[in-house]
Amino acid sequence: MSLKLPVGATDHVRGNAKAVIRLVEYGDFECPHCKDAHSLITRLLKERADDICFVFRNFPLRQVHPHAFISAISAEAAARQGKYWEMHDLLFDNQNKLNAEYLFYLAGEIGLDLEKFGKDSNSKEVVAKIEVDFDGGVRSGVNATPTFFLQDARILYDKTYESLLNPILAQLSNS
Repeated sequence: MSLKLPVGATDHVRGNAKAVIRLVEYGDFECPHCKDAHSLITRLLKERADDICFVFRNFPLRQVHPHAFISAISAEAAARQGKYWEMHDLLFDNQNKLNAEYLFYLAGEIGLDLEKFGKDSNSKEVVAKIEVDFDGGVRSGVNATPTFFLQDARILYDKTYESLLNPILAQLSNS
């Protein structure tokens, strides 16, 4: 399986945007496995931030996680005020509290203009961004979260740090 939607200007990037190594995650803010992966990605970026361009894409599994879509909307609305990653991290840190009222509380906690946040949360552009991410995941064969792609090829993630690090190290040694 390969990544069908290339990394582009609308993607949220952490680490080194110009890095040769590109790791893309399709995730769901309400998925407990994504929360676990988040801590591994945080560690990976602390250790290898210069080597990796990390991209998080929305893949809310609405049937299983009732707050996943509004959480993705909150992250994208926060992005419109330059606070995507702050909201991203808070969503995972507070995964057991996700609901519409609490998402507004989190927006206030990171200093967002709440009126703008509310408008952006209801905008067609924010919903369209999530739909583009989701559709790109479907076209790439994503059917569960988290799903990772390294250099546009799907990697086997077995919920361990090594399953993320070792393919990256292999890529680094080949470049």
